[in-house]
Amino acid sequence: MLREAVKALSRAPALQRLSAIHRKAFSIRYLVFTNVAISMTLSGVGDVLEQHYQKKFGQHPAWDRRRSVRMGVTGITVGVVCHYWYNFIDGFLPGRTLRMVLKKVVLDQIIGSPLVISTLFITLGALEGHSGEEIIEEMKQKFIRLYTAEWIVWPPAQIINFLWLSPKYRVLYDNTISLGYDVYTSRVANDLRVS
Repeated sequence: MLREAVKALSRAPALQRLSAIHRKAFSIRYLVFTNVAISMTLSGVGDVLEQHYQKKFGQHPAWDRRRSVRMGVTGITVGVVCHYWYNFIDGFLPGRTLRMVLKKVVLDQIIGSPLVISTLFITLGALEGHSGEEIIEEMKQKFIRLYTAEWIVWPPAQIINFLWLSPKYRVLYDNTISLGYDVYTSRVANDLRVS
């Protein structure tokens, strides 16, 4: 009975359309666009959540839509970097043995994380019209806070990512875990902004 119900449900037109969209979105041809859209959306949502938290506790007077848009745009550049980083790391260190996964995690923390954090600050600085010197100064002030948090959040998360997930879902998983981290990133990136 349950088996027949599942078969009937799988033939439902809406589910068939969703399945077709999923197959297309996560195909090799469209994967970079899917990854960028996911990253952009969740980076913006993370900022909205952070601003509403700040507003609730009197730390921020009102929702700054432009700030949320800027954080969303950082998701575009970070999404591109993450997409190609995961492609590189999976090609450079193929396989899913525990030893290979741990190598990927270490490489991700030593190279990938600083690359992503730098991309975030460069993108935000460019969007706000900051000079190269101002961007570097802001990175000096805030980089270590984000990088330290990366070491707490990402190694366990990346073990799951590299060990069990299909490579095409790496950025989706990364961004799903990252939603909470994006709230913190928004707080750090927008705290004591360089003028």
